[in-house]
Amino acid sequence: MNLPKGSEEAGECAEEHILVCLSASPSNARIIRTAARMAEAFQGTFTALYVETPNSDKMSEADKSRIQSNIRLAEQMGAAISTVYGADVSYQIAEYARISNVTKIVIGRSNINPSHFWSRTSLTEELIKNAPNLDIHIIPDSSADHKYYELKKGFLLHIQPSGKDLFITLLILAGATGIGSLFWSLGFTEANIITVYILGVLLISLFTKRHICSVISALISVLMFNFLFTEPRLTFHAYEPGYPFTFAIMLTAALITGTLANRLKNHAKQSAQAAFRTKILFDTSQQLQKAETENDMITITARQLMKLLDRNILVFPEVNGTLPDPCLFRADSGRQDKIHLPDKEKSVAQWVFEHKQRAGASASLLSHAENLYLAIRINQKAYGVVGICINGKPLDSFENSILLSIIGECALAIENNRNAREKEDAAMLAQKEQLRANLLRAISHDLRTPLTSISGNASTLLSHYGQLDRETIFQMFTDIYDDSQWLISLVENLLSVTRIDEGRLNFHQSTELVDEVVEEALRHISRKGAEHQIVTEYPEDFLLAEMDTKLILQVIINLVENAVKYTPASSTIRIRAQKQGQMAAISVSDNGPGIPDSCKSRVFEMFFTGEHKIIDSRRSLGLGLFLCKSIVSVHGGELTLEDNVPHGCIFTFTLPLGEVNLHE
Repeated sequence: MNLPKGSEEAGECAEEHILVCLSASPSNARIIRTAARMAEAFQGTFTALYVETPNSDKMSEADKSRIQSNIRLAEQMGAAISTVYGADVSYQIAEYARISNVTKIVIGRSNINPSHFWSRTSLTEELIKNAPNLDIHIIPDSSADHKYYELKKGFLLHIQPSGKDLFITLLILAGATGIGSLFWSLGFTEANIITVYILGVLLISLFTKRHICSVISALISVLMFNFLFTEPRLTFHAYEPGYPFTFAIMLTAALITGTLANRLKNHAKQSAQAAFRTKILFDTSQQLQKAETENDMITITARQLMKLLDRNILVFPEVNGTLPDPCLFRADSGRQDKIHLPDKEKSVAQWVFEHKQRAGASASLLSHAENLYLAIRINQKAYGVVGICINGKPLDSFENSILLSIIGECALAIENNRNAREKEDAAMLAQKEQLRANLLRAISHDLRTPLTSISGNASTLLSHYGQLDRETIFQMFTDIYDDSQWLISLVENLLSVTRIDEGRLNFHQSTELVDEVVEEALRHISRKGAEHQIVTEYPEDFLLAEMDTKLILQVIINLVENAVKYTPASSTIRIRAQKQGQMAAISVSDNGPGIPDSCKSRVFEMFFTGEHKIIDSRRSLGLGLFLCKSIVSVHGGELTLEDNVPHGCIFTFTLPLGEVNLHE
């Protein structure tokens, strides 16, 4: 039967949100399927809601198993599972529907009619009153009669108090009677004694687990008060005609007090559990965001589940599409151990990984397993399997809901981590491809000029050697030599960059005199350097540094050659060596045009050539400064650039100071 309670216009304008109410009823599965078909027909959002009440823990094992089965069915049908707490089921459903913008509610209806005039109205009638603006679709529940008698049959089992509760009840009642006797002997009024007994009922409600204890204590309190403190004493008779009303009021007040205290206690317990579990979920989300590796994410998830469920947790991380032996996280000690599971357990875990469904203990599939297994998955991608040690104690609905949320958070974190790594790898690959393209383009362009010059001069010499004067022949040989030296320098830089990039740079460190290394480097400067004024400055004391001589020679040659290339003839190039703390500093400065501010941050990048044209119009590959910085970094030093006032630039690199050990 359909009871439309909302306006048709509002339903047409807003997206449909179907809410189905979960219960332990055998017919609830049919109700869930009906709601799923409605959600599919309306193309709307589908949510399954379970209201956990103070009596939920009193359900039989069959009912608990059935509610778990219904929750899993709702998940399979595409529903988002939500759990709320409260004693008033209809109010909780109505409030959730209001907050979540639910448009239609699907619920089962009991066929049982109230047997007494004081019987409570049915859940469906209360829900209609609490949510008058919603469409409520009621599916007849044919199993309701069976459910009612089943609950009635188990009533005595649920209300039976434990020995500890009976002892606490008797102790508090004895204490209240003792205090009442003291008040009687001191001449206090009967109202004070009644208050003491009501206080006793309140304390019994707080310190016992069964509500029946507060009910029994309320009845006994009235009887004890009548027996001990009303005339005639030590009898159950009363002379005063108003005493029956006093007893009735006292009993009512005691019952109400006990009931309210019991509800507050249950509510506080549920609130504490909900707060703890919500905190676990929140902490898990924060910790997963900070985790850097998949192993850290899986470890965090396992420890949070262990804290939530207080059970041993098994984790099978996925490695190249397979599941290795799991890690066991022990709830008693917090230890993490690698273990070897029996083949039957591993086969269940492998099945869960492949089919991405829960299976094992307390599940409907492969229930012969000792543990409950769930896939760490998002959409249709699984990143591992989590095993929960059940030990005959199935998870309750809220534990199951938080468990799925935590595992989902873990899967999302792993997926984001892999996506980030894939993007990073793709960016690095693209960068390498770009570098390779730049290198090939630069080499093809820059090799053409010297090779054309060498080829042209050689061809001229071969064809017209006898017709050329001595000075022209010498100039052609000089050009061929300069171009070949430039090519050798280029190839040397390329080979050094390749070795550094592949980690194959041969590094032989020794203690050397800085001025000797600088002078050796100047002997290898091209003849273009003769057109410039190169000045060296050394400290008075010997300056020793730890270095690989061959590599540092290459650094100095590159820096001086750069100064020669980018400054006009007759410019001054100054090389200065000095001590700076525990480092030796070597600087190469020039008074040329300098480097624009827009290029300074990129001068040490590979293939960056800047905006200045080289004096001989030959381009540079942009490898020299990158190579220099890499070599200096390997030595534990630093290469920096600064302006040379009033114009020009200064390149300075540092090396660790060295000492000479004399052996006699």
